Amino acid sequence: MQDKSTSRRSFIKSSAIAASGFFIVPRHVLGKGFIAPSDKLNIASIGAGGKGGSDIANAYNNGVNNVVALCDVDFARAKGSVDKFPNAKRYQDFRVMLEEMKGDIDAVTISTPDHQHAVAAMACMQMGKHVYVQKPLTHDIYEARKLTEAARQYKVVTQMGNQGSSNPTQKVMMDWLDKGLIGKVSDVHIWTNRPVWPQGNPLPTEKPPLIESMDAKGWDLFIGTAQYVDYHPLYHPFKWRGWWNFGTGALGDMGCHLIDPAFRVLGLGYPTEVECSVGQVFLKDWQAEYNPEGCPPSSSVQIKFPATKRNNTPVTMYWTDGGIRPFHPEWIPANEPLAEADSSNGVIMIGTKGIMTCGTYGNTPKIYLKNGEKIEMPAPDPNFKPLPEHGHQISWAEACKTGFNSKEHKALSSSFDYSGPLTETVLMGNLAIRSYMLRKSNGKNGFNYDGRKKLLWDGTNMKITNFDEANQFVQRQYRPGWKLV
Repeated sequence: MQDKSTSRRSFIKSSAIAASGFFIVPRHVLGKGFIAPSDKLNIASIGAGGKGGSDIANAYNNGVNNVVALCDVDFARAKGSVDKFPNAKRYQDFRVMLEEMKGDIDAVTISTPDHQHAVAAMACMQMGKHVYVQKPLTHDIYEARKLTEAARQYKVVTQMGNQGSSNPTQKVMMDWLDKGLIGKVSDVHIWTNRPVWPQGNPLPTEKPPLIESMDAKGWDLFIGTAQYVDYHPLYHPFKWRGWWNFGTGALGDMGCHLIDPAFRVLGLGYPTEVECSVGQVFLKDWQAEYNPEGCPPSSSVQIKFPATKRNNTPVTMYWTDGGIRPFHPEWIPANEPLAEADSSNGVIMIGTKGIMTCGTYGNTPKIYLKNGEKIEMPAPDPNFKPLPEHGHQISWAEACKTGFNSKEHKALSSSFDYSGPLTETVLMGNLAIRSYMLRKSNGKNGFNYDGRKKLLWDGTNMKITNFDEANQFVQRQYRPGWKLV
């Protein structure tokens, strides 16, 4: 299962079988419906609650594979996984799990808060373990670049958890563009109703006791690479998304789902510039709250890309969150919802001949032509039974068995070669937002906000070229005791 040297577990198993005169029979010899032990992947989960529960369950695939270990800092939140896999060993610290079970794990699903994605994935890959990592792939741009490079270096099979990338509708949209139905695309509008958790609040100062399901060690492990803060229910569970220490805000939550269709269809790569503005909160007259530690309640981001082989014209992408959506373009009828039935999330690609739209995960794609014609996907076959999340985790698990650079691996929709650059684009918006909030005293009882301008990006070297202070957000400083490589 690994392209590196044979694992200790595999060596012992092979030696014992050879000595006994028995051999593992391949699945195709047993016939349809039979699964040989050699075809079962041994999977562990780092972050087994919330989305991690469905990730590990889908990779398990109703017993096609084995779940051998679960790692979580708060198992009360992972009760569903514990109940489903009672024989799996349990750990609080993924580093301990990997060391103790290094010969018994083939692949790992990683579904922690954003700030722990990179260190967990890197530790697994360095041990030759295949990885499935929830979106966004990483917390900052540098981490995304390093994971992309590491996947090739350690020759492991990778997949990011933006399951809409495996939606067959994305291939339909690519085909529509290739046929020239909407012409060349110059403008893309993307929006979301996130955040749907508390965001834009002042940094909490009170120190309530830890919840009963988590001890001090568990909280320290939850903090991980982040800068230490005391426990507060505004951080855990789930609400960590709204704080830069742990999360990546609305862009990190939904950007990898919603930017993905345009990124794939148009063949986009590194952007060249970014600019933003953010919503404000007023608790006092004439005095906006200043909370640089927290993500804003809403934001508007503009990102520009050069022409590509798939779309031979520069593209400007407009992102809005906090429930702010674009207005109806000229060729979409006034009474039509935008992208989704309630227009709450969506993608609009505006071309010279028409407009292509889709909802979250690439659902319900449509084309509105300049001549008034509307093109929609045909109704699905009522007898068709789709795989969970379009088989996104299942296809990754099967590719792990065939190995790095196999045809199954190359067919994956979001391996790090693709999802790494996509994540960098998503996090470019956050770099602009955080730069927008930088301020210095002007010596006159006020402040200067020097980052509130267009930022020019050198993608190859991961550097803002016209405002050096923004580069602090390319790579964050880990807490002592943690490192990426």
